[in-house]
Amino acid sequence: MPRLALIHTVPSLVARFGPLVEEALPCWTFVHSVDESLLAETVRAGHLTDATRARLAAEVQADAAGADAVLVTCSTLGEAVDALRPTTPVPLFRIDRGMAEEAVRRARRIGVLATLSTTLEPTGRLIRATASAAGRDVTMVARLCEGAFARLVAGDREAHDRLVREAFDEVAPQVELVVLAQASMAGALPASAQQRIAVLTSPELGIAAVAAELTGRALAADTSGRRLS
Repeated sequence: MPRLALIHTVPSLVARFGPLVEEALPCWTFVHSVDESLLAETVRAGHLTDATRARLAAEVQADAAGADAVLVTCSTLGEAVDALRPTTPVPLFRIDRGMAEEAVRRARRIGVLATLSTTLEPTGRLIRATASAAGRDVTMVARLCEGAFARLVAGDREAHDRLVREAFDEVAPQVELVVLAQASMAGALPASAQQRIAVLTSPELGIAAVAAELTGRALAADTSGRRLS
């Protein structure tokens, strides 16, 4: 069976992504690895450093040696993932691309919430690039949920979710759709929030996009007799 390697920077995401992958790719096996330092060092520096990019590259190449595809679930690392794709011998994915594509397809006024500035800025760039590629004009209203990530790291999920809800309540009246930029934010909003306005998160949409591409590649590989690439 083909294997998908998932690279996480938040330990709790292992449990979040496991069932999603099992459902979307039932004919695949999968393996998780967690490196919190990739995110911690980026947050500390305020941007993706060359050293962090190099370490991510080494981890991706190591995983690619034993897998048929690699997925990085940290949106903060998304631009580094894109830079590695041409030199990675198997399909390499960033988790937030499917979410960005769906947001651009469904709305022109898009709210973007993040708990880290190192995620907010690249998510905005991804949405703008996705809109440009689709020939669509979008307006974004971006908000940083100040202090929320620190509360999550401290184990206070309730405080994290409250800060996300406060930012959502501020942004929602101004837009058609809200994007939660980080996988760790999924589940922060109550179901009632999505009755007011569409809310997109990266885990489900990201896995759906990965599954669609891998299924298409597998069909092409079966036809040609080649490995996924």
